[in-house]
Amino acid sequence: MFSGIVEATARVVEIRKDGENVHFTLSCPFVDELKIDQSIAHNGVCLTVVSISDKGYTVTAIKETLLKSNLGDLRVGDEVNLERSMKPEALLDGHIVQGHVDQTAICTAVEEADGSWYFTFEYDDSGENITVEKGSVAVNGVSLTVVNSQDSSFQVAIIPYTYEHTNFHCFRPGTKVNIEFDIIGKYITRLMKKYLN
Repeated sequence: MFSGIVEATARVVEIRKDGENVHFTLSCPFVDELKIDQSIAHNGVCLTVVSISDKGYTVTAIKETLLKSNLGDLRVGDEVNLERSMKPEALLDGHIVQGHVDQTAICTAVEEADGSWYFTFEYDDSGENITVEKGSVAVNGVSLTVVNSQDSSFQVAIIPYTYEHTNFHCFRPGTKVNIEFDIIGKYITRLMKKYLN
């Protein structure tokens, strides 16, 4: 369980394929605090630490994860948003994020707004995933509030702190991002489809 409050960004230092799996080695500021079997969200994807070395730590992504997220597009040197799992006594500063990415979206616009930024994202609308105005969404693991919710797109407003301390400063039109839609909205949508159709 995560909150969508990114702790730090990591750099990809090595990528190794192993059949349909990919092992990512990353360096980050808190690598000395990590343990084997620990869960960490990488751009919003929950992955398990499988080894720690002087290079950093390594996690493994399976084919399903690579297909549903942007992790398969990572290259050595890329920045990745990181969040360790929530502690039971922690404040829920963001929203409930499971670390289970629903699908990817494409950044279609970045607009400066007198010190902040508006980012627009478009996604394939299968009817399963929705956003609502002022609702929550996680973009690359960052807990955000939806503005300008449409059927297959939405915007988020990014303050300077978030822009500087996450990989949002790397986004350009065409950037692929991971989206986890609000868990409550997903359950309501599923129930409505089941009982109203």
